[in-house]
Amino acid sequence: MSHGSLDDETMEKYREAGSVLRQVLDEAAEKVEPGVTQLSVAEFAEDRIRELADGCAFPANISVDEEASHASPGRDDDTEFGEEMVCLDCGVHVDGYIADAAVTVDLSGTPELVEAAEEALDAALDAVGPGVETGEVGAEIEDVIRGYGYTPVLNLSGHGVAQWDAHTGPTIPNRGTERGVELEVGDVVAIEPFATTGSGKVSEGTNAEIYSLENDRSVRNRAARQVLDQVKDEYKTLPFAARWLEGSRSEMAVRRLEQQGVLHGYPVLKEDDGELISQAEHTVVVTEDGCEIITA
Repeated sequence: MSHGSLDDETMEKYREAGSVLRQVLDEAAEKVEPGVTQLSVAEFAEDRIRELADGCAFPANISVDEEASHASPGRDDDTEFGEEMVCLDCGVHVDGYIADAAVTVDLSGTPELVEAAEEALDAALDAVGPGVETGEVGAEIEDVIRGYGYTPVLNLSGHGVAQWDAHTGPTIPNRGTERGVELEVGDVVAIEPFATTGSGKVSEGTNAEIYSLENDRSVRNRAARQVLDQVKDEYKTLPFAARWLEGSRSEMAVRRLEQQGVLHGYPVLKEDDGELISQAEHTVVVTEDGCEIITA
């Protein structure tokens, strides 16, 4: 989280990241159809991001039905889309400056759930400005989603982004809270309402395909050392997908590095009742008179 207005060069990098992300999300969303594999859409989005910007801020998240976040296909995943609720959440970086946005494609026949998240995002964006408390933004999100008869996901929130850091302060709750921080000019935040037909809580599943560097310490195993070198060189502190790593033994190396506390794994988050979730997200920069939506 940064304070004071951003310098022109930094602002341009955020805008460039946001512009690329908008284009890629639109293109990727058009490919989400029954019978198409999740992996093909994830790889399409990631390849386009690498083509148009400096790289992915994190792997393409493709969350289906009750999945909320951290779902990304594995290397040999041949899962196809069916009649499902599909959330696409992607990130772009330009020199480490990050844009983060998400869109939901409804193949399930529940379009109102998608509308609830999108309208909640619009209401939140209207509320953002210097001096506004994050809890007030959360209240706008909650009011809209409950107005549709759905529940906001209460234990997920929006967040700040900074250079090489996809998740920093301030936290933007998806419900009204008494405690919060005041937004300031120059804050860069990703606001992401989640709406669900369930009770509004998510928990970690067992499998993880996304990791990030937790501790840079020396490792003795050769395959693990190769993976660690690639992570530090190409992804720094940004999250990456296990399928991005080179070498036939990379998956065993990742497990070893996670056990040693060198890598942090992100298990898939799922709605506790197994109910549908929709998501909408933009990244904004707080300005003197409101905010600039860099992913619009």
